Amino acid sequence: MEAAKSLISLLQKAESVVPAELRGSTPVRVGATAGLRQLGVATSEKLLQAVRYLLHEQSSLKFKSDWVSVLDGTQEGAFQWVTINYLLGNLGKKYSNTVGVVDLGGGSVQMAYAISNSEAGKAPKPGAGEDEYVKELYLKGTKYYLYVHSYLRYGLLAARVEILKVAEGPHSDCILTGYHGSYNYGDNVFPASAPPSGSSYTKCRSDAVKALKHDETSCTHLKCTFGGVWNGGGGDGQKSYFVASFFFDRAAEAGFVDPNLPVAKVKPSDFEEAAKRACKLSVEEAKTTYANVAEENLPYICMDLVYEFTLLVDGFGLEPWQDITLVKKVKYGDSLVEAAWPLGSAIEAASMSKPRTKSSWMNF
Repeated sequence: MEAAKSLISLLQKAESVVPAELRGSTPVRVGATAGLRQLGVATSEKLLQAVRYLLHEQSSLKFKSDWVSVLDGTQEGAFQWVTINYLLGNLGKKYSNTVGVVDLGGGSVQMAYAISNSEAGKAPKPGAGEDEYVKELYLKGTKYYLYVHSYLRYGLLAARVEILKVAEGPHSDCILTGYHGSYNYGDNVFPASAPPSGSSYTKCRSDAVKALKHDETSCTHLKCTFGGVWNGGGGDGQKSYFVASFFFDRAAEAGFVDPNLPVAKVKPSDFEEAAKRACKLSVEEAKTTYANVAEENLPYICMDLVYEFTLLVDGFGLEPWQDITLVKKVKYGDSLVEAAWPLGSAIEAASMSKPRTKSSWMNF
């Protein structure tokens, strides 16, 4: 119930911007993402029930029980794409005028970009229990075929587990010199200590590539990202990439992006150079070098930066010197708006509702 109570301030904020006479007809929806998906059905449903009870008892907004749910990965990726392209003023234009989005969360990473009708027709049929590769969206009078895929277990925090598993022992070449401990993720604990020789950029890169299963899994489609996943076929919808969430955070903490700026132009190679510097440090040296990194993340700064570079280049096939945009907020009118999925979900809901109503979305 405490987790549900953490939403009270958000609920109060949402109610404060809706006129009193419209609150009863303004829906409130709550969506949970990959972190909750990984808790298991019983635990996640208990939390969702607590949120439903809170909204039923304390909200003056329109509410239905099925409006509190766990988003699947494709919804999360699609909503993020809608958010960023809406804020940039791209919706309603040709698909070739939109930008692609890579959103690195804690539990999963999403890739989404608009593709042509012909490429959409080539999409492989999903296997049992798998999501469709292409979502059809009708936004601002324009139909888009959106390639979107969510990679569960390859968000930044979850990927640490996959990289530690590669080591097959208590020592990982990605852990900063001088650290001996363990890594907690979900309900599991994994050994995480630096080897006697210390951390190594080269060896860590090798482990990160193996964690992506880039070479181990054969690609049954024409073009793949990693793990045998179809890459959408490419095209103009991915000529520009906006990269969000942990990509921005680690870049700012590593010192090659100003944390006070809403966006920054970088290249994947910037993550590589930052990783090479980080992997040379001991955990004690990192405390001084990275003053803004939380103490529990310091031993993993080498691993995180190596993984982000590997994900972009080996996973998603970007060129090391390709320009990408790290984004935290997007300027919209006179305001800076967070580049997060809830706005996209509200836009899609509003675009499909007749008559249209205001919609409040909260992300937790």
